[in-house]
Amino acid sequence: MPPSKVVLITGASSGLGKAIGLRLAKAGHTVFGTSRQPQLNDGHGAFPFVAMDVTNDRSVNEAVAEVLQRAERLDVVINNAGLGIQGPAEDISAELAQRLLDTNVLGPHRVCRAALPHMRKQGSGLIVNITSVAGNFGLPYRSFYSASKAALERYTEALSTEVARFGVKALTVQPGEFNTNIAAARLRPDVISDANRPGYEKAMEVLGGSMHYSRDPDELARIVEKIINSRSPKTTYVVAQGVQRMSILLKNVLPGRMFEGMVRKHYE
Repeated sequence: MPPSKVVLITGASSGLGKAIGLRLAKAGHTVFGTSRQPQLNDGHGAFPFVAMDVTNDRSVNEAVAEVLQRAERLDVVINNAGLGIQGPAEDISAELAQRLLDTNVLGPHRVCRAALPHMRKQGSGLIVNITSVAGNFGLPYRSFYSASKAALERYTEALSTEVARFGVKALTVQPGEFNTNIAAARLRPDVISDANRPGYEKAMEVLGGSMHYSRDPDELARIVEKIINSRSPKTTYVVAQGVQRMSILLKNVLPGRMFEGMVRKHYE
């Protein structure tokens, strides 16, 4: 049986983070979840929560320190907390985009900065950054979501090379669509311009009808469990099926304008 690990999961109160936490706790790992309001998760029962706002340096540092104080080590960090966003790129203000990027890119960076000194001291550690298949291409009307996940992919790629000498591994997991509440909680611009409204509304209609919301988040949790138990994990894990997985392949082999035309046709 693989040895028990101390695992910190951001955004573990619902969705993918909760599923990962439940599976890892059941497997015997010592799991800590994070939430901005951990008292709301007291009835959860499966694993404890610590308060963390990934957009605040002090909050992140205090949460990591609390985990270390309670568990005396930190073996795995799973950066799962994130926001969605939708709307025509032209209609998204810089302030709204900044809010998304602060959570989806700088949030994981803050957690990594807080955890890495302790992992380096241990001579071991694993950082799992949850990105998205959307990081492989620019999804229409979700431009900044794709941009944030692509940024986290490249960040993790660079980080992995930098920390390998310390015995620390970093990798990404790219989920497709799962049965979570991220769609309902997406950021949106206050106003959609008349010029962009027809394309936006059509794309949202197509998007709403094509998502595989029935897929169980535990499917991804099982992959994360295997990653933690692996001695030589891959750099990237794609957890998607059907057209989502096929789109990644097509993006890599088709001429750029041809792929763009296929995407435009799909949404129109």
